[in-house]
Amino acid sequence: MKISPVFKLVLASAAVILCWAYSPVGIHIGLEGYSPGHLALLRFLIASLFMGAMALVLNIALPRWRDLPGLLVLGFFAIALHHVSLNYGQQGLSAGASSVLAQSAPIFSTLIAFFWLKEPVSGWRWGCVLVGMLGAVIVVMGDQGLGAVEVHGLLVLLAAFSWGLYFVLQRRFSGRYGVLTTVCYMVWSGTLLLTVYAPGLARAVALAPWRVNLAVLLLGLFPSALAYLAWAYVLARVEVSRASIAMYLIPPVAMLLAATVLGEQVQSSVVLGAAVVLGSVMAMQGEGRWRQCRTVASAPGVKPLETRGRE
Repeated sequence: MKISPVFKLVLASAAVILCWAYSPVGIHIGLEGYSPGHLALLRFLIASLFMGAMALVLNIALPRWRDLPGLLVLGFFAIALHHVSLNYGQQGLSAGASSVLAQSAPIFSTLIAFFWLKEPVSGWRWGCVLVGMLGAVIVVMGDQGLGAVEVHGLLVLLAAFSWGLYFVLQRRFSGRYGVLTTVCYMVWSGTLLLTVYAPGLARAVALAPWRVNLAVLLLGLFPSALAYLAWAYVLARVEVSRASIAMYLIPPVAMLLAATVLGEQVQSSVVLGAAVVLGSVMAMQGEGRWRQCRTVASAPGVKPLETRGRE
């Protein structure tokens, strides 16, 4: 029986959503037996080994020497800083709230592009940024109270900022290497930087309960490795703007998993804040498409959609 390309695409997208939705749940369980630094290192040691096997099978290209410093920078922001901050932050936040705040990365990408790259930002996007920030505050306050805004919530937002900076920096490599090749070198370089947490890791692995070690193994294989392979498959067949819509399903699925696996109770204010954050990100990413439609509609000789096909 032949599987249609559309069905394969749906399966790959569903795999990405499930893998990345599991991440905050796996982190929550992993923190029961590991420090944030040990958890990040062990997770990406597993991912690095898996990506190494994939690299041998797929025969990915070797990096250029001049690109190595840049790849280390990508690894620092996308892997080392992002995941250490996320692990520390999730010590005081629920898995569901953490997944929502992590999806605010596009908001920080906009701020970085404006202040650092001097890219113009429309009033619409500024409004989306402010609304998104308000939603993030609502999520943290509704989850753990005002005190969490000053500590753990800010650490998860730092993780989102780090991921947003990675989005900006990785543009220079998008034309030099494929998605999968870039991800492999990003994971390996980030794992190399995380080896500063190596002392005591072997003892922590020996002492951790099997349930915790299983959760970390799943973290290394699925959200940190297989999800990137599935995401590369999706991006090779669908526009980035369309594929990114699937990312908005991650927080709701993460909340459902957290409620099922961890027994977390989702506060109504967290759901409200999630709707505000995700709505602002969707509105921000939809601006370009809306402007393009307006430009096409106003171009000379272009007829309104409702009049096409009637002649």
